[in-house]
Amino acid sequence: MKFYKVITYGCQMNVHESEKLAGMLEELGYKSTDDDKKANIIVFNTCCVRENAEQRALGNIGALKPLKKRRKDLIIAVGGCMMQQNGKAAMLKDRYPFVDVIFGTHNLSMFKEYVEKRLQTGKSLIKIVDDDGKIIENVPKARTSYPNAWVNIMYGCNNFCTYCIVPYVRGREKSREPEEILKEVESLVKQGYKEITLLGQNVDSYGKTLKTPCDFADLIEKIAKIDGKFRIRFMSNHPKDINEKLIRVMMSSDKICKSIHLPIQAGSDRILDLMNRRYTQEKYLEEVKMIRSFYPDFAITTDIMIGFPTETEEDFLETLKVVNEIRYDGAFTFVYSKRSGTKAAEMDGQVPEEVKKDRIIRLVDRQNEINREKSLKYVNEVVEVLCEDYDSKKGIYQGRDDRGRMIYFTSEKDLIGEFVNVKITKTGGITLHGEII
Repeated sequence: MKFYKVITYGCQMNVHESEKLAGMLEELGYKSTDDDKKANIIVFNTCCVRENAEQRALGNIGALKPLKKRRKDLIIAVGGCMMQQNGKAAMLKDRYPFVDVIFGTHNLSMFKEYVEKRLQTGKSLIKIVDDDGKIIENVPKARTSYPNAWVNIMYGCNNFCTYCIVPYVRGREKSREPEEILKEVESLVKQGYKEITLLGQNVDSYGKTLKTPCDFADLIEKIAKIDGKFRIRFMSNHPKDINEKLIRVMMSSDKICKSIHLPIQAGSDRILDLMNRRYTQEKYLEEVKMIRSFYPDFAITTDIMIGFPTETEEDFLETLKVVNEIRYDGAFTFVYSKRSGTKAAEMDGQVPEEVKKDRIIRLVDRQNEINREKSLKYVNEVVEVLCEDYDSKKGIYQGRDDRGRMIYFTSEKDLIGEFVNVKITKTGGITLHGEII
């Protein structure tokens, strides 16, 4: 028996791409393992959006040197965003000559062939190609997140936010044909998947490269008509592109979750302009007002970056102002870090680390306060929960409601993959606990 291990860094996009890497390896007869010593091939699917993910990946690759020295037959492969950056593949091979296969984001679908070639020749190979605009369909997938399934609807990004490396390593936007997406979702629903998450760097841009008109609202309207009981989620939206048509479609079907991820990144118009986000605080607040005019309890989550170059205390307070006004249902908060190759990395006025730390703590504390206040409103409510997992140590199941809140409850039978009605009985601050009714 041959075994593989795939190690993933970064976002949901990378998680899904790791499922594709695993699927190709399983076609070659490999089985999954978490044990480095048992694995015949170890694959690193890297991320370069944030520096800590890049450094962790390099550290973990380097840590395999003694194992590779003992086991010459072990294949070590490194792919993903980090390898697509100029010079990074050569740097990796120079620093870690024991790595066998190096590939990028644009040729991930060729990974199976690269492994076969390595096995046949015994020689290492580096394959980094430029974006050719093509989409390869029917790449095998070994899905790992039942009852949830990830589905790419598009690839790449055209936005060029000044802090972001994604357009440089993932290429220009290109949309999958709606027929291919519908076919994939129909298959997943028939297999028993209950929540489909549509993925794109900016889902609101979906359809712009298609010959036959079909925008994102049209696409999810078509998906919602597929037979079966399942939920539709998606990420991420861009505040410069979101529109009323999409929200109307979302309200038209119970299958479409009433939650939306709308990254603001910063509340200051000056900082938003430096980031090249192409919207203002006023426009963003108007969009949120529009969304909640359809449904006051519409869940809105966001991304917020602290410490962008030249950010002042006044700029930060503008971000806090937005947080207080919108009262997000969740926020991914992070500190700005330089990404080589981006415009922001060349900007003057880098914010001192101690200032970033102080601001991120204040932001997180305030968002946690809001989360706790929102949790209290759940008590005694009955919500429909999709059971996603079981914590064997605590003996409790967990799942999310339509708005994306995680809820914990007990059951004598296995409920993973089932929709259940849960009455919220208490809150542990941010967490919600309930009982099946």
